[in-house]
Amino acid sequence: MDAVTNDAPAASGGAPSLEVAGLAYAYPDGHQALFGVDLRVERGERVALLGPNGAGKTTLVLHLNGILEAGAGSVRVAGLPVGREHMAEIRRRVGIVFQDPDDQLFMPTVREDVAFGPAAAGLKGAELEARVVEALEQVGMAEFAARPPHHLSFGQRRRVAVATVLAMRPEILVLDEPSSNLDPASRRELADILRALDVTVLMVTHDLPYALELCPRALVLSDGVIAADGPTGELLSDAGLMATHRLELPYGFAVPR
Repeated sequence: MDAVTNDAPAASGGAPSLEVAGLAYAYPDGHQALFGVDLRVERGERVALLGPNGAGKTTLVLHLNGILEAGAGSVRVAGLPVGREHMAEIRRRVGIVFQDPDDQLFMPTVREDVAFGPAAAGLKGAELEARVVEALEQVGMAEFAARPPHHLSFGQRRRVAVATVLAMRPEILVLDEPSSNLDPASRRELADILRALDVTVLMVTHDLPYALELCPRALVLSDGVIAADGPTGELLSDAGLMATHRLELPYGFAVPR
């Protein structure tokens, strides 16, 4: 067993990837962002988290790896409670890919960026190199390992940002607006990569066609609560639900029936 998982606490084999119960949170200024969120994501599911701006999506995501601490309720990842006792393991298991890849890429080369997390967790030598190669191959960027990240296109940098998270072999891959600012070819390439990954995916997005393409299930978060949970196509076909929660499909886009 490698250094990343040597001392990891065991999780229940039947536990879901993510379980949130009664999660409530207010910011220090008194703004209540979450009012009692309940959700469960099974292992291997791909789920879209939809909702208007200000719905609480970012606040919810920041609870998944302990950046924010719940005011009330609980969050469990693979059966482990998110809290100080298991924080290092939780942050390995929950990989967040931010909207701007430059928030995650800061080393001189692609290889060093992807190696950073596993190296910090104790991997070295041939094991570390194998982990880097594996992650870069998963996103189709192995040939760019020696390149400086700032010499890559925006779409390529986003794929490297995904690789930096995959190198940690996470339980859950959380993607914040993964299709934003991508040209059509890059958007398609990323979709193909995400579809092929054997990992639980939670995708936060305003790109409703992308959510429909990649996520069989969707959650609508609105005013700090889960307002709807079901098959993505059914939710996007519900005109009343869409209007109530300020969700709009692109002009002329029809949800397949």
